Amino acid sequence: MGGIFSCFSHKEEKKKSSKRFTNPPPLNGTSNRWNKIRSSRKDRIEETLIQEQALAAILLQHHQQNGGSNLPFDRSSSLRYPISGSKKQDLPRSSSSRARSITDTLFQPQQLVNQDLKIDDLETNHFVLVHGGGFGAWCWYKTIALLEEGGFKVDAIDLTGSGIHSFDTNNIASLSQYVKPLTDFLEKLGDGKKVILVGHDFGGACISYAMEEFPFKVAKAVFVSAAMLTSGQSTLHMFAQQAGPIDLMRQAQIFLYANGNEYPPTAIDLDKSLLRELLFNQSPAKDVALASVSMRPIPFAPVLEKLSLSDKNYSSVRRFYIETPEDNAIPLPLQQSMINSNPPERVFRLKGSDHSPFFSKPQALHRLLVEISKIPS
Repeated sequence: MGGIFSCFSHKEEKKKSSKRFTNPPPLNGTSNRWNKIRSSRKDRIEETLIQEQALAAILLQHHQQNGGSNLPFDRSSSLRYPISGSKKQDLPRSSSSRARSITDTLFQPQQLVNQDLKIDDLETNHFVLVHGGGFGAWCWYKTIALLEEGGFKVDAIDLTGSGIHSFDTNNIASLSQYVKPLTDFLEKLGDGKKVILVGHDFGGACISYAMEEFPFKVAKAVFVSAAMLTSGQSTLHMFAQQAGPIDLMRQAQIFLYANGNEYPPTAIDLDKSLLRELLFNQSPAKDVALASVSMRPIPFAPVLEKLSLSDKNYSSVRRFYIETPEDNAIPLPLQQSMINSNPPERVFRLKGSDHSPFFSKPQALHRLLVEISKIPS
């Protein structure tokens, strides 16, 4: 989403500290050139595996939706691709399960995973992925494949007027209407069942709304370069605080006026020629191509709406934040401002990630999500 055209005064919030994790620099004595070659080869191999896993999952879903017998399907090809160096459903071993402070040695995401806890022993192994403004459930395809390969249950939600949801974005009049597919999903969740909500971008405001409505159904909430608002704050207000006159988001925004130019905007579209620089500056070209034909306008009314968040409901849910330092849509200083105003339990950093880590750093994002799922009460 990024900053949007208006400025508001900001009431200073009481600041608390949060634990922050990041990736370490290369080990001394290691050839930078060899590291780059090896890393590049590994990334290409892992990228290919993710693509194959995602395709296999889609084929399996299509097969099941067609009755499971009308179409031939080789089950041996479904989600059978092992992660390099491990057995199926194995997760990278943790170097330590103790709580870490900001003064500790910095760890790679794959070193953070707590191997002592098994999936069946978790409070929940069910992730619900919520996309950001303009995106859809389709943006999570790599994350879905990786989590399901590891034995987790995953649902990705298309919010109203997003992805393949058929509703006209220009007719969305409130945040509750926009978030309804998510709240409907949580309402239908079985008694005693809990999920881990993951929100990206404007999806952060959406999962906050859901946390307030269904706190007893949310075990943890993960904000991935997302709008993590305080009560009484709108997404527009938060983003406008640090927007500059030549901000890239301002250049990319195209306001839509479905009710006529004399009325407020009904939606915001993004200039396709600026998508790569704004949202995908570290992402593969094929994912940028996917986004360019899949993204839809962002409804304007929900962006204006102030959230009402209570200590009893919203604040009872454990929150975690994942920073994306190469982000041009929600720059790191703005992410850190939100963190300082509304401190989560822990803060992680995906080194080298742009605004869309599910494309630019899918393996590292996956490892952090698994690590967060295993953090005990």
